[in-house]
Amino acid sequence: MRLIHNLQTPANVLVCGASQGIGLALCAQLLARDDVARVFAVSRQAMRSAELQALSADHPQRVMCLDCDARDESQLQALATQLGAHCDQLNLVLCTLGVLHEAPARAEKALSQLDMASLLGSFTSNCFAPILLLKHLLPLLRRHPMTFAALSARVGSISDNHLGGWYSYRASKAALNQLIRTASIEFKRLNPASTLLLLHPGTTDTRLSRPFQANVAPGKLLTPADAASRLLTLVSHHGPAHSGTFWAWDGTPIDW
Repeated sequence: MRLIHNLQTPANVLVCGASQGIGLALCAQLLARDDVARVFAVSRQAMRSAELQALSADHPQRVMCLDCDARDESQLQALATQLGAHCDQLNLVLCTLGVLHEAPARAEKALSQLDMASLLGSFTSNCFAPILLLKHLLPLLRRHPMTFAALSARVGSISDNHLGGWYSYRASKAALNQLIRTASIEFKRLNPASTLLLLHPGTTDTRLSRPFQANVAPGKLLTPADAASRLLTLVSHHGPAHSGTFWAWDGTPIDW
């Protein structure tokens, strides 16, 4: 099954957060597909990532590594300009950005642990960066079939919140859900062949989840490669009719 509905040519794909974890696994799996023309691998230190450079060596002419700190809007604007010099369209954007306990963000257990720095840290990476990435890539997303998929989290579901805690992470993912849902409505007018998705990758063995893996049930901790494979399956199974929806790694919808 092709990645992008109704796209007759190989896809140009951008992965933001490409140098580690799920993002790196996505790059590797995308490059193994014959319906992918090129992968733009974006991260804060993409040019210095040994893993991305190895992928580039294995797939010459199909990988471009681009440095960009997505928390800085001026860098997002420069990224869009740089991309525009190399392609006239993007057909798939996969945004894997997210922090839980990377300072100043914290996985707060109690209201007393909240402060402005941790809230801003969580919202900047988990919410503001993905939606501003979409904003600046808009000129490359308007004329052809395309999918923009952002990694959210089940804990961002308000109706599914029965345990509390993780104030800023939960709230920033809930805000991301609302922003992408709102953008999907605008995109239906701008590009009827567009699909905007929110995807929960499941608990994956990455730096984000490592301090909390002891609580994961046996068999429920995914490898980055497994998570990436499931995410690409979700992308291929959902088209414009599903734009603005929220899905778990196992193919089940998640309530807001």
